[in-house]
Amino acid sequence: MAAGLYDITIEQGATFQMNLTWKDSTGSPVNITGYTARMQVRENYEAEDPLVSLTSSGGDIVLGGALGTIAITIAASATQILQLDEAVYDLELVNGATVTRLIQGKAIISREVTR
Repeated sequence: MAAGLYDITIEQGATFQMNLTWKDSTGSPVNITGYTARMQVRENYEAEDPLVSLTSSGGDIVLGGALGTIAITIAASATQILQLDEAVYDLELVNGATVTRLIQGKAIISREVTR
């Protein structure tokens, strides 16, 4: 399965929240009980250090087990430091040795005016 292409907009200085459900080819939720998740935002694909790094073990990504739901939160303190207009990201789910890149795309940064 190829990763879905999905561009996101992150508002600088605001809490970012995204909720999604992983579904199989029949439209049924995928049971993600026992999975972990990780997501990174980088300036570009070659950037050595991530601008934002989230994990399910860190509580930034909450997995909904048999419902297949994934809730992602980036704290306002983390979005505040984003000083560019565009970046790249992906979201991976891990089950044992199997890694599935679920979605990927551009992270468009909506720059903050009020500070």
